[in-house]
Amino acid sequence: MGELTDDRKILEARIEALGPWFQNLDINGVKTAPNHFLGDYPSFKWQGFKESIPEDLGGRSVLDVGCNAGFYTLEMKRRNAGRVVGIDNDPLYLRQARFAAERSGLDVEFRQMSVYDVEKLAEKFDLVIFMGVLYHLRHPLLALDLLHEHVVADQLLFQCLQRGDERVGDVEEDYDFSEWAVFDRATYPKLFFVENRYASDPTNWFVPNRAAVEAMLRSCGFAVECHPEREVYLCRRAERHYAVEPPPGIR
Repeated sequence: MGELTDDRKILEARIEALGPWFQNLDINGVKTAPNHFLGDYPSFKWQGFKESIPEDLGGRSVLDVGCNAGFYTLEMKRRNAGRVVGIDNDPLYLRQARFAAERSGLDVEFRQMSVYDVEKLAEKFDLVIFMGVLYHLRHPLLALDLLHEHVVADQLLFQCLQRGDERVGDVEEDYDFSEWAVFDRATYPKLFFVENRYASDPTNWFVPNRAAVEAMLRSCGFAVECHPEREVYLCRRAERHYAVEPPPGIR
């Protein structure tokens, strides 16, 4: 009993040393962020849409963009994915993810990389996860264009913070230059710009309403297959909007 208690104390100390954690993972019975302001995050979120992902991914390749501590990365490996790669810009999150993968005995690769650099992977993946990232980006459409161009072979699992009206109204193909009223409609696609902070976070730059999320996905070449949970979309790679230019390559 004493040895088990000592092992747990050592694990708790290592988890604390790797903090602060944003994702509340369960590592051998120890929670990494038990007092998370959102609750058991992202596990409670996952419960709402996990049925949209096959329980057996049959060796499909997965890329998790903005993987944080690796919650979704590890879940995909547990579902029998083949090659699984998680990328994030934050070295602390990557240290957490590698530790969690090691303790779980799961073979996952983690790399420090921005979404703007995904061309460097030189690889396309069957499933790309892009959750909780878009609103932290200064160039959100560029990020979606780069994912479509370079890494999404088939499906995109997408989630983004949303505010404003949750209805999606009809939008015409074109409007006359004299038209003003359409922009005042609550259901028109809108992207709210945060100049300073939202939720005390200076990296929250753009917060879309639901109509804008769906319009941006379509414009960047992602057809929504299902909308299993608020803010979550499973999309399939399709054709980009006819006026969209391919994103710039690495110089």
